[in-house]
Amino acid sequence: MIAESVELVASAKALAKQFALPFGGGSSSDLQLVMTVQGLTLRDRQQPKLGGVTVDWAAGSVAHRRNFGGGRGQAIAKAVGMKQGQTPSVLDATAGLGRDAMVLASLGCQVSLVERHPAVAALLYDGYQRACLNVDIGDWVQQRVSCHHGESELMIAELPRHDVVYLDPMYPHRQKSAAIKKEMRVFQQLVGADLDAESLLAVARQRANKRVVVKRPDYAEFLAGEKPHHQIVTKKNRFDVYMSAS
Repeated sequence: MIAESVELVASAKALAKQFALPFGGGSSSDLQLVMTVQGLTLRDRQQPKLGGVTVDWAAGSVAHRRNFGGGRGQAIAKAVGMKQGQTPSVLDATAGLGRDAMVLASLGCQVSLVERHPAVAALLYDGYQRACLNVDIGDWVQQRVSCHHGESELMIAELPRHDVVYLDPMYPHRQKSAAIKKEMRVFQQLVGADLDAESLLAVARQRANKRVVVKRPDYAEFLAGEKPHHQIVTKKNRFDVYMSAS
């Protein structure tokens, strides 16, 4: 991790220490975390024209989904069991950039985000801190969202039980759009495949009070070969719903 300016060095060092990340410019990796005035950004040094990946819950695609995504009628809300008078708590065990979790939080869910990769967890926490200070969303982000860094299986077992455990394990993407190509290529290069996704499903089904929701591309096979109890299908993705085994 490095800082874009002298004024940002202290905050960059603090975040690097929190997530046990090296600070300074000596890394040989093509990927680099940079603290900027807009927030922590993940950049590919070999392709600077791509721009960076930053967690921003107050603007961009997240804000658009929050304002125009369809509220409780959208697919993800139906998948986690949102109904009139029912607003489940959700543990997002593969949080990534936290976009789906923020949609659920904006609809009233108490959401716990878990991310195991330290660089992604740093991006996530930096975005969370800035969201907490935002005049438009800060109040409910502070009230409804918590961020956790650790192995997903361990965190599912250690955190209080939630109504829903939400899983969106890394899976090869076929889409051609520039945004997906940039973020998914960078993320796959950074974190690789989620090789424990199958065992994670089993743990999640034991700990979820009501259900486990697995987000999959429309062309993907069932996780662990297990047929879900039901599905919510969209144009590009589907939500496989497994009722709790507990």
